[in-house]
Amino acid sequence: MTSLREKIGYGFGDMASSMFWKIFSYYLPFFYAHVFGLTVRQAAMLFLVTRIWDAVSDPLMGIVADRTVSRWGKYRPYLLWAALPFSLCGILLFSTPSFGTDGKLIYAYATYLLMMTVYTVINVPYGAMLGVITTDSNEKTLFSSFRMFFAYGGSFLALACWEPLCSFFETRWHVAPTIGWQWAMIVVAAGCFICFLLCFLMTREKVKTRNTVSVGADFKALLRNKPWWMLVGAALSNNLFNTVRGSAAAFYFADVIGGHASLSFFAWEIAFFAGLFLSVGEIANMLGVALATYVTRRIGKKYTFIGVEVASVLLSIAFFYLPCTQGGYWAMLMLQIGISVGTGIVSPLIWSMYADVSDYAEWKHRTASTGLIFSSASMAQKFGSAFGGSGTLWILGAFGYVTVTGNAGLVQTPYALDGLRYLMSFIPAMIAAAGLLTISFYPLTAERMRRIDAQLHLQRARQNDR
Repeated sequence: MTSLREKIGYGFGDMASSMFWKIFSYYLPFFYAHVFGLTVRQAAMLFLVTRIWDAVSDPLMGIVADRTVSRWGKYRPYLLWAALPFSLCGILLFSTPSFGTDGKLIYAYATYLLMMTVYTVINVPYGAMLGVITTDSNEKTLFSSFRMFFAYGGSFLALACWEPLCSFFETRWHVAPTIGWQWAMIVVAAGCFICFLLCFLMTREKVKTRNTVSVGADFKALLRNKPWWMLVGAALSNNLFNTVRGSAAAFYFADVIGGHASLSFFAWEIAFFAGLFLSVGEIANMLGVALATYVTRRIGKKYTFIGVEVASVLLSIAFFYLPCTQGGYWAMLMLQIGISVGTGIVSPLIWSMYADVSDYAEWKHRTASTGLIFSSASMAQKFGSAFGGSGTLWILGAFGYVTVTGNAGLVQTPYALDGLRYLMSFIPAMIAAAGLLTISFYPLTAERMRRIDAQLHLQRARQNDR
C-alpha cells in the first residue's frame, strides 16, 4: 500500500504542469492575437507547425526515460532536473520583445518550441511514474484522482488569478499589457517550480521494471497494441474538446458577451468574465475527479468514459441556444459546471487507462515500455492543444474575425460572432461524438485487467528471480 503523503506528492506534479498548461491552452491564443501582435492566421500556423517536433520529442523522451538509471529511479529524477528550466521557459513564452513583425514571429516560434520541449522532458517521465508507483489497477485510479484533483486545483488558482494579476501589474505599476502579462507569468512560474520540487521529495518509485528489448521492438509492440490505439484516439478527442472550448472562451466573452456583463446574486453584482467562467469549470472538474473512483468501481472505466461523452455532446449543443441575458448567463455557468464535472471524471481515467495499457503491453509483448506509452499521452495532450488552439484560430479567421492589438473597442461582424457561438457549442459536440465512437471499441474491461494483473505479477516475479 502507498501512503497518503505519496498521493499528495504525486498530485503536486500535475498541479505545476496544469497551471502552465491551462494558461497556455486558454490564454496564449488570445495573448498572441491581442497582446503580442500576431494575426490569428500566424498564431494558428505556429500552433500547428510546432506539433511536428512534438511527434518526435514525446516518444524520444519516453524511450530515454525507460532506459534512465539513477539512484532516484527511472522517471522521478526528471522532476528535479527540469523544474527550473520549465519555469524559465514559461516566462520567456509570455514575454514580448521589441522586435519587428518578422522578429516577433521568429521569437514566438523559438520560445514555444523550447517550452514544449521542456514540458515533454518533465511531463512524460512524470506521467510514466504512475506505472511504477503501484501495481494495483484501482490504486492507479486513486493516484490519478489525486493527480487530477491537484491539477484542477492548480488550474483554478491560475485561471482565477490570471486576469486580476495582469490587471494588477498594469494598473499598479502603470505598465503596458505586455509587461503585465509577463509579470503575471513570473508569479505562476514560481509556484510551478515549488510544486515540482515537492513532487520529487514526496514520491518514490516502488515497481522495478527492466526493458530487455530493443527500441525497434518497443515501437513494433506499440503499433500492435489495439487498446493503445483506442485510448490515444479518445484522449486526443478529450483534449481537443477541452481546448476548443477553453481557447474560444476568452474571445467569446470579449466579443459575444462583452466586457461589462454581470451576474445578479441576491443584492450583489458579480462580474461575468472568462476567468470566472473557466475557474468555476476547474472547481467542477475537481468535483468530477472526486467522483471518478466511486463511479468507475461500480460501472468500470470504459462505460464511465462513454457516459461522460454522451453528456458532453448534449450539454454542448444546449449551449448554442442560450441568450446573452441574466438568465442566459446563469444557464451558461450551469452548463459549464455540468460539462466540467464530466471532464473531471474522465481526466484521471485516461491516465489510469494508460497505466493499464502499459501493463497489457508488458504482459502481451514482454516489453516494459511505460515511458514510451505515457509519451503518447503527452503527445495526445499537446496535439489536442495544438489542433484545438490552431483550429479555433483558423475557424475564427474563416468567419472573418479581426484583431487589432490594443483596440478594445473593435466590433466583430455578425458572421464572426456566429463562429464564436459554434466554437462553444456544435464544434465541441462533434469532437465529443468522435471520442464516444472511439472509446466504444476499447477492449480492456475491469474483469480482463484483473486477469492480466494476476498473470503479470507472476511474470515479473519470474523475471526478477533470474
